[in-house]
Amino acid sequence: MSVTRDTSQRRLQISELVRQHGSVQVATLARRFGVSMQTVRKDLRYLTERGVMARAYGGAIDSSVVGTGAAAEPHYEAKRTSHLDEKRRIGQRAAALVKAGDTIAIDSGTTAIQLAESLPNIEVTVVTNDFGVLGALAPKHNINIVMLGGELRRKNMAFYGGLTVEALDALHVDMLFLGVDGLDLERGITTHYEPEAMLNRKMVEAARVVVAITDSSKFGKICLHRIVPVSDLNVLITDRGAPNEIVQAAEQLGLELILA
Repeated sequence: MSVTRDTSQRRLQISELVRQHGSVQVATLARRFGVSMQTVRKDLRYLTERGVMARAYGGAIDSSVVGTGAAAEPHYEAKRTSHLDEKRRIGQRAAALVKAGDTIAIDSGTTAIQLAESLPNIEVTVVTNDFGVLGALAPKHNINIVMLGGELRRKNMAFYGGLTVEALDALHVDMLFLGVDGLDLERGITTHYEPEAMLNRKMVEAARVVVAITDSSKFGKICLHRIVPVSDLNVLITDRGAPNEIVQAAEQLGLELILA
């Protein structure tokens, strides 16, 4: 009886986690509940059959957004405070890749802000569309800042639109640091907002090296708008919670994986 009760409680908690975060990962759940990944997969299968969630590569997503194929976008304040330690470490490792004389693009996002905070006050040029990145870099007088204009989207405090995309036409950058809303090995890098996907694709075209910066909570999430396949990345910087599937895929794709 106790086993049945434990199983029911675990499945109830998994359901709540999916509702809160939009998606869950098998490896993360196994560690959280101290059970095998096989047990977690059985739980997800059980919950999927009852319409609570839908399976995704390496985990599951909230069934309430499956109709659009997308995970729900969290509020900006929630994103700023979630996984903050991991984002700081990722930002520090990303900043260490930047050398004096580089021209880099920094995408929007809370991890991008941590990168900007960690970036040393050296002679580099930074192209960005993110208001928070601008605020973090403004006091660093050796850094040349190119702000992409457009319309401010207050939901994530970044600028988008035709003017933003056009501004990239004449630009080339050594390195792009790309924020991630969702990273799924089959569906690729995805985001919640179509103008952001359009801008990010343009940034990828303009960059010699593409570096994705994301905490491991984004793995397995699928948002509505696809940016690029995972194979278009050169480097992935994430935390040590990255599931084995990501580590193995990085090896297969020849993708440099940096665990912060």
